[in-house]
Amino acid sequence: MTPTSPASSDSAQFESYVEAILTVLDRTPDRAVLTTADGRHIRAGELRDDVYRYAAELADRGIGRGSTVSLLAGNRPEVLAARYAANLLGARVVSLYQGMAPATLAHLVASVETELLLVDPELRHSAEQLLAHHRPPRLLALAPGAFGPDLPGYAAVHSPLPVPGAARPGDDWCIRHTGGTTGVPKGVRMAHGPYQDVLALGSVFAGEPPRFLACTTLAHVAGNIADATLLAGGSVVLHRDFDPDAVLGTVERERITHLWLLPPLLYQLLDSPALPRTDLSSVHRVTYGGCAASPTRLRHAYEVFGPVLFGGYGQSEAGHITAIGPDEHKDMPEEGQATVGRPVPGVEIAIHDAEGNRLGPGRTGELRVRSAQAMAGYWKQPGVTAGVLRDGWVHTGDVGYTDEEGYVYLVDRVKDMIVVVGGHVYTSELEDLLLTHPAVGRCAAFGVRRADAGEEVHVAVVPSPGHRLEPDLLRAYVTDRKGAMYAPDRLHPVRDIPLTPLGKPDKKRLRAAYGG
Repeated sequence: MTPTSPASSDSAQFESYVEAILTVLDRTPDRAVLTTADGRHIRAGELRDDVYRYAAELADRGIGRGSTVSLLAGNRPEVLAARYAANLLGARVVSLYQGMAPATLAHLVASVETELLLVDPELRHSAEQLLAHHRPPRLLALAPGAFGPDLPGYAAVHSPLPVPGAARPGDDWCIRHTGGTTGVPKGVRMAHGPYQDVLALGSVFAGEPPRFLACTTLAHVAGNIADATLLAGGSVVLHRDFDPDAVLGTVERERITHLWLLPPLLYQLLDSPALPRTDLSSVHRVTYGGCAASPTRLRHAYEVFGPVLFGGYGQSEAGHITAIGPDEHKDMPEEGQATVGRPVPGVEIAIHDAEGNRLGPGRTGELRVRSAQAMAGYWKQPGVTAGVLRDGWVHTGDVGYTDEEGYVYLVDRVKDMIVVVGGHVYTSELEDLLLTHPAVGRCAAFGVRRADAGEEVHVAVVPSPGHRLEPDLLRAYVTDRKGAMYAPDRLHPVRDIPLTPLGKPDKKRLRAAYGG
C-alpha cells in the first residue's frame, strides 16, 4: 500500500514540502530563519540559495529520484539544507541517530542502499567507526575539516538557480528507523504526500510567527517541527544537545515560542533549579510525546507553563494518531494514566483483543489505526509489512483502551509487558503510580528474566531532591494501590535514567546493567 495525498493525487501538479518551504523563504530573503548553536544567524535567502546549490551538486553526483542519501550529523543548518536538497531531487533521506552502535549504524546504511553518506565533521570518530564496517559509494562532509571533501565547498561553485522538484506524492521522502530497543531497527518508508499534508498542523498555536528551539535531534521529531516552523514563516534556534539549564536560558534570551520534548526531558526542565527564575512568557506551545507521560508530572507542567501543553500519540508506522490540547491538561488525574487525547481528524482507531474481536470502551486490547498517514511499508521487508499493515489497518503493537468520550489511554507496548506469576505488569502503569510518590523524581520499570525463564519486576529510580530510596516503603506503596503482582522485586537507585538516541528510557541498557 502506497498512500498518496488526497489533495495532491495528480503527480504533475504535486508540490513537495521542500518547494513549499522554498516559496516561503523566497518571500522575505533578508529575514533571519536559523540561529546556530554558536549564535550565527542565517537568513532566508541564504538557506534558499544553499538548498539550490546543494541540489545542483548532488545532481552532478548522480543523486536523483530513487536514490538514498544518509546523514550522520548533529543539529547544524547544513543538515536541513542537505535534506531539502536531496528531497527536492526526489531522493529519499535516512537520518542516523547518534549513540547507536557503529555496527548497527553500518547495517542501516547498507540495508537502505545508501549512495551518498553525508557526515558532520564533529562526529568524525563515530563516522570512522561506521566506515570500518561499511563504506557507501560516495562520502561527503557537511563542513570543511580534516574528515574529507565537503558538500558546501563543492556546492559553492554553483549558481543558486532554482532546481525543479522531482518528487511525487508516493515517493519516499525518508526512511525512519524504529527505536531498535529490542533488536535491529526496521526502516519505515514515509511518503511525500502524507507528509506535506500534516506539516501545516505542526506549528498551530505556536506563535505568530513561531520561534522553535530544536534542543533534540533534527533526525527525529524536532526536524519535522523545524520544517513546519519554516513553512509557517517562523524561525528555528538550534542546540547541539539537550541541557535543561541551557534550554531555559535560551527560551528567555531568544523569546522561544515552541518547544518539543519527550516526557523525560520535560521532567528535567521541571526539576531544573533555573526554572523558578526563568521568564517563560514567550512560550505559546510545549509539545510532548514519543513515550508515556506521567499525569502527576503533566499537572506540574501545567502549573508551571500554563495552558500551553500539547500532547499526542503517534507512530512512524501510523503517523499522527491522537492529540490533547491545553485545556484538557488542567484536569489530569492525580493518579492512574494520562490520556493521550482523541483521534485527530481523518484517523480511525479500533481496539481489538488477541483473537481479533473489536472491543468497546473501557476494555483493554491492541490499538489498530486506519489513516492516510500510514507508512508505505517497511523497507524491503514485505513479510514484516504484511504482519503490521492488514486490510488498511496498522496493527500498532500498543495496548490501550478508549473511554466513553473517545479519549485514548495507552497501557503499554505489547512487547514491553512483564509477564509475572498471576498476569501481566504494564510498565507504564507502574511508572505512573511510582511518580505520584514524593520520593520518586523519575523512574523506569523493566523486566529481568530469571534462570527459570520467569520475569522479575525491576525499577530504576532517580530520587526526588532531599529524598533517598527506601525500597520497602515504595513496595508497600505499590502493593496498597496495585496489588502484590505490581510490587517491584528490585529497586535500583540511579543518578539518571539512560536514554536511547531518540530520548526514550533505554530499558535495554537497564536490563544489561541490572539483569545479573
